[in-house]
Amino acid sequence: MDTSIVFLIILGLLLFSAFNILREYERGVIFLLGRFWKVKGPGLIIVIPGIQKMDKVSLRTVVMDVPPQDIITRDNVTVKVNAVIYFRVMDARKAIIEVEDYLYATSQLAQTTLRSVLGQSQLDDLLSKRDEINAHLQKVIDEQTEPWGVKVANVEVKNVDLPQEMQRALAKQAEAERERRAKVINAQGEFEAAEKLGEAADTIGNHPPALQLRFLQTILDISTDRNTTTFFPLPLELFEGFYKQKKSETGGGSKE
Repeated sequence: MDTSIVFLIILGLLLFSAFNILREYERGVIFLLGRFWKVKGPGLIIVIPGIQKMDKVSLRTVVMDVPPQDIITRDNVTVKVNAVIYFRVMDARKAIIEVEDYLYATSQLAQTTLRSVLGQSQLDDLLSKRDEINAHLQKVIDEQTEPWGVKVANVEVKNVDLPQEMQRALAKQAEAERERRAKVINAQGEFEAAEKLGEAADTIGNHPPALQLRFLQTILDISTDRNTTTFFPLPLELFEGFYKQKKSETGGGSKE
């Protein structure tokens, strides 16, 4: 009697363990006597204990941090770079059969690829062409994980830590660049101002009354200031008539 009860309990436990429930984002890779049988899920899955074995695989996107890597760029600058990689399993069978641990394998592959690709780049490209480097990293890693049934969706370089002396050198370079731009803008402004002054001088030369109007405007501007002393600039053109009269008188006296 006791033996039959124990047998029924063991049988009940085996039957209970045969039922597995997989979520919507999970798949079960079933092996029958050690050989691949099929991929099941989601829902209720029956796995016969002792004959069949199931490995669960998640199909959700995995976000994995790539630890900081010491990298020597092509122009011999040592930097420390870390990144983040987004990937997901597209083929559950390959992810279980073709590689022992696809999470660990993808992590190691991302680290080695990060050192290899960034080691071939210049420091300026690493700082300014981040999008191109990210796309190249994604392409290289995805090509190598494809046999595992893993799709790499995106790779992003997060931080680029520079040595202190390199940070100071870049700061000096940026300051010199700002000074250069300021001088160029100042020179361009002076050049344009000189052009406008030349055009104004040509206009006044072609239209003498414009000089009189400018003279009156100057007097009006001076009168608005609270000055105790006022200077009235007199253009030489006002005395042109007196010069001509004096010259004619001098010339006439010499003829007599």
